[in-house]
Amino acid sequence: MHYFDFYQQFKKFKIFSLNDIRKSNPNFHRTRLNEWQNKNYLIKIINKYYIFSDLNIDEAILFFIANKIHKSSYISCEMALAYYSVIPEFVFQITSVNAKNTCAFNTPIATFKYRKIKSKLMFGYQLIKNQNIFFKIADLEKTILDYLYFEKNLQTALDFAGLRFNKILLAEKLNLQKLNNYLKIYQNKKLIKRVTALKKYIYD
Repeated sequence: MHYFDFYQQFKKFKIFSLNDIRKSNPNFHRTRLNEWQNKNYLIKIINKYYIFSDLNIDEAILFFIANKIHKSSYISCEMALAYYSVIPEFVFQITSVNAKNTCAFNTPIATFKYRKIKSKLMFGYQLIKNQNIFFKIADLEKTILDYLYFEKNLQTALDFAGLRFNKILLAEKLNLQKLNNYLKIYQNKKLIKRVTALKKYIYD
């Protein structure tokens, strides 16, 4: 298979795997990928996943790739807090939540981190369309709860002040009824205390 034909066939995928290729080209030889990678036509992300080296990588593409390489996941925690402008700092890794395992992949384009959560807590995310791609990301309320679920050292309003949470934005955008409804599903008394501390930081 010539590279030009391959490029035309798979450029719409953004990220693709060897399995994706063999679905339409059963006799495709993996050595071709190695050859094209050596020529800098392709970039290997993890295991059998690749992107074209001319792919324009932006936030939406990174989110899409994070969803793709760990299909049962959605963007949340630090990355989603930055997406919603709750925290001011640039986040250097793409953080997601899933129900299978905790892991991280250091790749040529970004570090993709996945944190494990209970299966019953895999809710509260939405499918966002950005140009021609879609990605799954927690809504603001679920992002807050996921983050507090993992960050057990956040105990007081002062802790949130130290993180420079955008309290003006949270006061304006946070849906307290949705937050409280989500919180009931967690059934976690310590998490309730952390949420109470966050509310004190926002509204006092």
